[in-house]
Amino acid sequence: MAPPPRRRGPPLAARARQRTPGHHYNASFLAASDRAELLAWLATLHPLWEERYSAHHPPPPGQLQRRLLRPVYWLGNWQFACLDYYRPPKGVKDRCVKAEPFPAVLQRQVVKVEALARAMFRGADLPAGWHLNTCLVNFYGSRLEGDRWVDTARVGEHKDFEPGPVASISLGERALLQFVTSTRPGERDEVVLEQWLDDGALQLFGGARWKEQTFHRVQRVDTRAGHLLPPELPDFRTRRINLTLRYVPDAHITPFAELSPENREDVRPYMETLAKGSTFFRAELAKERVGG
Repeated sequence: MAPPPRRRGPPLAARARQRTPGHHYNASFLAASDRAELLAWLATLHPLWEERYSAHHPPPPGQLQRRLLRPVYWLGNWQFACLDYYRPPKGVKDRCVKAEPFPAVLQRQVVKVEALARAMFRGADLPAGWHLNTCLVNFYGSRLEGDRWVDTARVGEHKDFEPGPVASISLGERALLQFVTSTRPGERDEVVLEQWLDDGALQLFGGARWKEQTFHRVQRVDTRAGHLLPPELPDFRTRRINLTLRYVPDAHITPFAELSPENREDVRPYMETLAKGSTFFRAELAKERVGG
């Protein structure tokens, strides 16, 4: 007697909603060939060490200039730290500087993630015009301070203010990511969701629960697998890379030549550094000269 036909489960997005509404995790999202292609592309990058403040955006009273904890790279648009980060509705002007497009291997992943997001989210959770057009490449590991290596792989509580769902793709050592409720000084954080992010994994989250009502943080990054990821840097050892994909309304993305004069001067050294390894940024600097 033939066995009864196997019942298919609900679609992937529906299963994600059943488990944790608004949050989806796929530990084996990246195919091996795509992972290898992403790593080869990452080896060509020249990440920036950014300073938090600048001449026209100085530190608040009582604070000093400081370098960010880790090198970064942005695609689509670059949110330079000294211009402050994108925080709508007021913090939108001159916050997102036009940057390199996604490489083909990343764009293929974006197409799949966008399809999943549109199956998971509706209404206010998926703003009109939403598409993944900015990517922060964060390098997690240890930085050289004098003659010793200092681990800088953790990230404190924060929110992503870009509208709509947020996606991240992880490479290298697994990381413990936690969503926590807002707390008052002296109170203990309440962890409402804890997720290990594996090598090749996708995390996608959105909606008020995960974007507005909670913060998220990287509590720890393992060292067990012994990953050492590209690119090779003289003062940083990378054991994990995370590509965070978000949406910035296209009208809020500003070419370098169209920034205010003060903001152009503040980020010009970064643009010139990027131009040494990027034809895109060389062209952006040339546009300013032609326009002037």
